[in-house]
Amino acid sequence: MQAPTIGGVRVRKGDGETVRLARGASLTDFAEKINVDPAALVQMLFSLGEMVTATESVNDETLELLGEELNYVVQVVSPEDEDRELLESFDIDFGADEGGEDDLAHRPPVVTVMGHVDHGKTRLLDALRNANVGDKEAGGITQHIGAYQVTTEVDGSERPITFIDTPGHEAFTAMRARGAQATDIAILVVAADDGVMPQTVEALNHAKAAGVPIVVAVNKIDKEQADPTKVRGQLSEYGLVPEEYGGDTMFVDVSAKAGLHLDKLLEAVVLTADASLDLRANPNMDAQGLVVEAHLDRGRGPVATILVQRGTLRVGDSIVAGPAHGRVRAMLDEYGNELEVAEPSRPAMVLGLSSVPGAGQNFIVVEDDRMARQIAEKREARERAAMQAKRRVRRTLEDFMASMEKGESQELNLILKGDVSGSVEALEDSLAQIDVGDEVTLRVIDRGVGAITETNVDLAAASDAIIIGFNVRPQGKAAQMADKEGVEIRYYSVIYQAIEEIEAALKGMLKPEYEEAQLGQAEIRDIFRSSKAGNIAGCMVTSGVIRRNAKVRVLRDGAVIADNLDLASLRREKDDASEVREGFECGMVLKNFQDIKLGDVVEAFEMREIPRG
Repeated sequence: MQAPTIGGVRVRKGDGETVRLARGASLTDFAEKINVDPAALVQMLFSLGEMVTATESVNDETLELLGEELNYVVQVVSPEDEDRELLESFDIDFGADEGGEDDLAHRPPVVTVMGHVDHGKTRLLDALRNANVGDKEAGGITQHIGAYQVTTEVDGSERPITFIDTPGHEAFTAMRARGAQATDIAILVVAADDGVMPQTVEALNHAKAAGVPIVVAVNKIDKEQADPTKVRGQLSEYGLVPEEYGGDTMFVDVSAKAGLHLDKLLEAVVLTADASLDLRANPNMDAQGLVVEAHLDRGRGPVATILVQRGTLRVGDSIVAGPAHGRVRAMLDEYGNELEVAEPSRPAMVLGLSSVPGAGQNFIVVEDDRMARQIAEKREARERAAMQAKRRVRRTLEDFMASMEKGESQELNLILKGDVSGSVEALEDSLAQIDVGDEVTLRVIDRGVGAITETNVDLAAASDAIIIGFNVRPQGKAAQMADKEGVEIRYYSVIYQAIEEIEAALKGMLKPEYEEAQLGQAEIRDIFRSSKAGNIAGCMVTSGVIRRNAKVRVLRDGAVIADNLDLASLRREKDDASEVREGFECGMVLKNFQDIKLGDVVEAFEMREIPRG
């Protein structure tokens, strides 16, 4: 029988059989599966109003459309299945303990702290591990996931508990959901003076969806208007019935600020784990687990916070984490102490990876560096193809004509750069959910971790995009290049400000009254200690001018470590100075910030009012 002609091309039609394709597959991949010439598929898509080359990554909708035309059922393989198949091809079974019952040993519970914004999650963790995270967070909102281990005494024996700190703002839903996936028990923090709020319910739903037992910490009981009984009543409506009411959920009244009943909370976690869960893993196999968070450190390279779920991770192991690979050069605990081994449920910071993996990706230990590199390269190629397919927007002649009729671009292109991968991902997810109708579209054309580079500015100039810097600054000559190319770079340290401004820009409502004007930068060349003034920074002004009354920020490795600071003093030689210009040395003291290091850059800026036209 003669093959039918579609779009002027003879193509063999299928009999409704299923074709499995990876995300971001090209027409060549499809053609190989159904044994036809890729050129025929290119022509066929052209006749359907789509211009695609044979080797270009194609999005899922286009592949399914092509399948319908050719009478094939196109099944786009999920990333999880794809990864499982890839690991199986290397004889690796991810997610299963090797050996029998005798090989399993008890492991500590992994706990996620969840709840509504500003109900005291970070302060509770601070109180539990005696280290202050809250002061370092912009706007008092936790921006990154971190993992820590604490110990408590129950029935005379020391019991370790691992905590995963998930961000509190609603924009981080994706990261919070991921935190729940790695979790054995969820602590739901509810403020006794505030009661159940929208994000409390959202966090509760995440924990239920992950199928984890919940312990409720009723916080802020030292406040006058605290009403723990009201909280118990409200949560009973959502199916969390306290033990004292005949239910099976443990409620503990605590005060993170006053340090009340924290030991009872830890005991409740251990008792819940013992009663509800069989927490065992095989420590005598190659380690497997999750990347909780990752960032780029200029001194140490890519640093990943990992959680070992089974097996034991040792220094020197060959490791694959998402599309990154390498040999574990060193491991650190949450206090910066070196670790030789990390056993099940142990969080650790790992150094030695080739690049920054994504938060929530799995890591595995493999036989040697060669296998690690092969798996990582295949994963990276797959991710790149999927990203390209996602970026490709179906544009037909009608679309172009519609844009021309409007006489302006109705598409906002963004490039996202952040200090850690989880923040970038959460920001991208939040921006994707902004709904401003069909007239305007928003596209994230690139994203990454680390300082804003000249390559980012190049891409922004070529594609008419705006660069969003989340807790990062430009590197080298990127800022000058952006000025020259007319590329706008916006800097944020709190995620919802970025979302609000971009939403306002999309709606055409953005009318800023002030804009930031950079005055100059100075590099810290020496540090002098003074009992009276604190740490005095001996600086060389490398560009522009530093003014005594200007606001300053401190940059380390291109990332902002302190923002919106005032100068307590600015001196040239031994005299007070109102300003110091480029090429001159000066001494400065930063108000309320002492953690300066050699090589840090102090950037001076002022907010200037924009004249209304």
